[in-house]
Amino acid sequence: MASVPIRQIAIIRGVEPEQAVEVTRVFDESGFDVVEVPLNSPKPLESIRRMAEAFGDELLIGAGTVLTVKDVNDVAEAGGKLIVSPNTNPEVIRETKRLGLMSVPGVMTPTECFAALDAGADALKLFNAGTVGPDTLKAYRAVLPKGTQVYAVGGVTLDNAKQWIEAGADGYGLGTNVYQAGMSLDEIKQRACAFTNIWQ
Repeated sequence: MASVPIRQIAIIRGVEPEQAVEVTRVFDESGFDVVEVPLNSPKPLESIRRMAEAFGDELLIGAGTVLTVKDVNDVAEAGGKLIVSPNTNPEVIRETKRLGLMSVPGVMTPTECFAALDAGADALKLFNAGTVGPDTLKAYRAVLPKGTQVYAVGGVTLDNAKQWIEAGADGYGLGTNVYQAGMSLDEIKQRACAFTNIWQ
């Protein structure tokens, strides 16, 4: 699963199951590759189930803020294929891979990067990216194994997204800059397309 090309991840924290499918459709139409529901959203597993049924063949659907082995199993049962965490927990990574899902743990230091890769992570989530900045990623690229996928999450904006790409990010995760609970579908699409245009 590490070979799946990912550029843009929509993090739809706070989405309700009743809106999950229509919101996911907007991101699909706007050129996103992944839609992630953080587990501290309302009824996240129900949202993931609905999204996976509707878009599982077109998008990578998964969960964020996955902290425990039980969480991993719950997401798998709901049909999610992606496990994203804010931290590096080798037990969570190993269970994710045992179930055949894609593992993207959160890292901030070189030690965490290599611990995550040693545990079997498919890619790395540089979090909180805004704290460390693009130059840090450039430095990490000098020591990370060639081909390591790294996604910048937290603090990526329209103003600096291109800098992250130039620094070596394979893509980025976007939360409140593209989705907030209660936002209209038109506004979500406008914001999402603005980021997609950066790649074009």
